[in-house]
Amino acid sequence: MDFNSLPPSHSHSILRLVERTAFVGTWTFDVLRGQLHWSEQLAQLHEAPPGFAPAPEHAADHYAPEWRERIERCLRACRDEGQPFDHEVQIVTLHGRRVWVRSVGVAVRDADGRVVRIDGAVQEVTPHGYPQGSLIRHTVSMGGALGSGEAFATVDAEGRITYVNEEAEKLLGRDGGEIIGRKIWMHFQKTARLRVEEDVRRAFESQQSFEFEELDSRVSHWLEVRGYPFGAGIAVHLRDVTERHRSQEQLRLLEGSIARLNDIIIITEAGPFGHPGPRIVFVNEAFERRTGYTREEVLGRTPRLLQGPNTQRDQLDRIRAALEQWEPMRVDLINYTKSGEPYWVDLDVSPVWDKTRRLTHWVAVGRDITERKMSEEKIQYLAFYDPLTQLPNRQLLLDRLAMALQQDDGRAGALMFIDLDNFKVLNDTLGHAKGDLLLQQVARRLRSCVAKGDTVARLGGDEFVILLENNGEKPIDPVQAARVVSHRILQTLGEPYVLPGHVHHSSCSIGVAVFGRAPWSVSEVLKQADLAMYQAKAAGRNTVRFFDPEMQAVASANAALASDLRQAWLDNRLVIEYQPQVGPGGRMSGVEALLRWEHPERGVVSPAHFIPTAEETSLIIPIGHWVLETACAQIAAWSKRPERRDLTISVNVSVRQFRHPDFVDEVTSAIVRSGIEPRKLRLELTESLLADGIEVTIAKMGSLKAMGVTLSLDDFGIGYSSLSYLKRLPLDQLKIDREFVRDILTDPNDAAIARTIIGLAHSLGLGVMAEGVETEAQREFLARQGCDEYQGFLFSRALPIDRLEALMERLDREAVA
Repeated sequence: MDFNSLPPSHSHSILRLVERTAFVGTWTFDVLRGQLHWSEQLAQLHEAPPGFAPAPEHAADHYAPEWRERIERCLRACRDEGQPFDHEVQIVTLHGRRVWVRSVGVAVRDADGRVVRIDGAVQEVTPHGYPQGSLIRHTVSMGGALGSGEAFATVDAEGRITYVNEEAEKLLGRDGGEIIGRKIWMHFQKTARLRVEEDVRRAFESQQSFEFEELDSRVSHWLEVRGYPFGAGIAVHLRDVTERHRSQEQLRLLEGSIARLNDIIIITEAGPFGHPGPRIVFVNEAFERRTGYTREEVLGRTPRLLQGPNTQRDQLDRIRAALEQWEPMRVDLINYTKSGEPYWVDLDVSPVWDKTRRLTHWVAVGRDITERKMSEEKIQYLAFYDPLTQLPNRQLLLDRLAMALQQDDGRAGALMFIDLDNFKVLNDTLGHAKGDLLLQQVARRLRSCVAKGDTVARLGGDEFVILLENNGEKPIDPVQAARVVSHRILQTLGEPYVLPGHVHHSSCSIGVAVFGRAPWSVSEVLKQADLAMYQAKAAGRNTVRFFDPEMQAVASANAALASDLRQAWLDNRLVIEYQPQVGPGGRMSGVEALLRWEHPERGVVSPAHFIPTAEETSLIIPIGHWVLETACAQIAAWSKRPERRDLTISVNVSVRQFRHPDFVDEVTSAIVRSGIEPRKLRLELTESLLADGIEVTIAKMGSLKAMGVTLSLDDFGIGYSSLSYLKRLPLDQLKIDREFVRDILTDPNDAAIARTIIGLAHSLGLGVMAEGVETEAQREFLARQGCDEYQGFLFSRALPIDRLEALMERLDREAVA
């Protein structure tokens, strides 16, 4: 018949008929559209409703777990390389039933040779479609018993034998003519015939299978009999187990010597390959104590009853291969007790031979090594995991990153450095216990932000790293994936943290390095991600930055600058200059001490460049201490001269310097050593101090204020000022930033801001100083608004101490004249 000539509806009907009779379901996967279609028969085979088909990414989920990985590999190879596949595997239906099937798939290509479609078929090997209890269903399910080489017979409802194969004739010692029509129980010794007859009749009435072992009528052979009812009678499988019974007699003689050994001992018969065995014929007391099973519960069963979900399949395969080759085998295996508790056993399996070199038994001797394995696992865990957060530690991260970089298929990935913003403040204010709780919550949140297979690690302190890998099972665009994950992390870590007695708000800075398109080293990728993270912090925190080559150039330049600055500090090449500050009457009220650095090759280096470097390298601590001591010494020198005794010196204090634990003590010591009046020392603090740790800041300022030191808030209006904080700070003065002064005569907004700052300061009882005053018009405008003091080029640039002294001498002479 030419099927192509049939109408489509007839072709579909014939295809469905073929599928039903052959117990075959078909499927098609459209590679270009990503669509999967199941035939009606395939859905029925999976006990699913008509029209059902899983999502393409879950196409292999209906296969049994132990087969799923193989099928997924086959599907990928078929899609990517056009390789066909044909395997006998098990599926799990929607009702949880396991079914043996033959799974076949072939690729369909277009004219250009590209795979555009995969056509597949799934055929039930033990057809669920055959009538339950039919002989053909039983024969197929038993692997074709009629021609399998196993003794096989059928009996009718009266117990009469209706068929025997050649193997059964040999086993029963008679030809078919003598056997057919005879009652099956007549082939067993007289004492057992009544029980066998009852078993056969009961099985036929209840349609339940049976199994027993009895001596045959010649009392020369032990026969194992397994019966399976079908519609017209019972299918019977027979096996000679005489040797097993003899061996069991021998084992009983051994029980006294091995039963009380501390090692677990299991002895099984060596059944033919393919038979549902080997079966346990002996266990000792140690087995009973460790497993919880009694001897009666396990005799006749297979050792598979000791296996569980974590029993290693690869080790079982090794044992199986050794059994097939009749070779000894030693493995470390996870077994399970009767109550479901896992335990480790060092298992030594050896074959036992009889005098004719025929394999008769297997002896398995096991030693409980659970405690040793737990110790090894604990050591392994501590070596590669962080005990506080349960995340991989630095070593495991480096190992995984090295493996990712060794891939030779050009796969790309991304490394993300995550640093909590201002974590140290939390530790200093609330204590390390709450800091640890915060780190644990951060770890859980980070794990929720990534997909399975991605690595979240803790390097130490408040530094975390995420490794995003691109692989065949989880293909990603590293840049896009890093953007998505970064956004998710910023949102998730920005949510409030509930700590005992405290609700904490935090943020993080993220640096990302993408790798994989050129040869990379572990240290190079780590350094790039670290640089990007510091760029994120410099950009204001709570943000993400991707590494680019310019970052490397900037980092190299910063490193060179830091090295030169350290050398300049050691060589005493840093100098202090002083810029005059003028009161409302035009008289000098004080000066601001400003740090200057002239490099032999770079020339004059702007403080805007080298001060941040000093902060990052902590060099600001000794430099700041030197400036403070020098300023106090200069105040002391001026105090001895009547015309200079009222001058003050303002000293800038960095955030890192202010937060140093010994800062207040250092100020106290400098004042005491110099013998000055504390009010003549004016400390200028930056608004960034108010970003976090406000309570610690207020406490330190309070200590300085109580000492008599004058406190000024520098660059007011451009940072973190908050009116709620401002009223709590023990300040004496606000300084208007030069950004608002520069265009104060032309920009109404700047004028309004300056006017507001002056009004706010006076309402709080604070003085006001404007910096960056360059013209008389600017000074006059500020004076009309009530500004108290001024500083800028209108009066003088910053000068070395000798030139400043000369300037003041000249001003004194002019005042007298």
